[in-house]
Amino acid sequence: MNGARMPLLAVCCLAFVLIAGCGGQATRWEPGPQARSQQPGSQPGVYVVQRGDTLYQIAFRQGLDWRDVARWNGLGSGELIYPGQRLRLTPPGGAGQAAAASPPAQRGSGDTRSAPAASQPAPRQAPAAAAPRPREPAPQWAWPAQGQLAYGFGADGALGRGVGVSGSVGQPVVAAAPGRIVYTGGGLVGYGEVIIIKHNDTYLSAYGHTRNALVAEGDVVTAGQRIAAMGEGPGRRALLHFEIRINGEPVDPLPLLPRR
Repeated sequence: MNGARMPLLAVCCLAFVLIAGCGGQATRWEPGPQARSQQPGSQPGVYVVQRGDTLYQIAFRQGLDWRDVARWNGLGSGELIYPGQRLRLTPPGGAGQAAAASPPAQRGSGDTRSAPAASQPAPRQAPAAAAPRPREPAPQWAWPAQGQLAYGFGADGALGRGVGVSGSVGQPVVAAAPGRIVYTGGGLVGYGEVIIIKHNDTYLSAYGHTRNALVAEGDVVTAGQRIAAMGEGPGRRALLHFEIRINGEPVDPLPLLPRR
């Protein structure tokens, strides 16, 4: 009698252990709501503001017009942003041109940070005729440094968004046109120490791989005013990377600069 009960008792105990084990495993590996909310998002087109970011820097990195980013996010003048803020980088309606009119987006849309700039599509290599339509007249441009052309518009990587001027380390870098300094620092990957000048609501210029900046954000500069010194670019060669952007889009500076 006892011999018959022992196998039955053993089977019941084994079944109980298996059921408890399966239940424990399901509880252990199922992520809760907090864990799911911390997982990286897969939706592109949203950037989470980091400490030290400016709207001009964010728009510049993404190849966008800062005014569009401000409008899509209901930022007004666009200069007040804060760490942790989620900024949409596309119109609220989805696909569409950056300059298309659209209502401002609401903060905290639930999206997550977009991929870093290194994973953005390759720079556009459209001819000058296909450049974005200017909203304001172009400034009278001047060369930002003396030297030889190191590379032209359309090269690989971030350098393809502008042109390179080779020279010597420490030589003057000047403002290519009058404007206001809207960014100085090293927060743009691939540019080294960079200075961005806003010339009007349409045109920006950028000066990468500089050193010893002589200007700060908010300063007003004149054409030809010294703003920094030439530093070192890739391969530790003396180099200035120079860009002109129309409505956030990089364009070939050579047709806009005076002939040498």
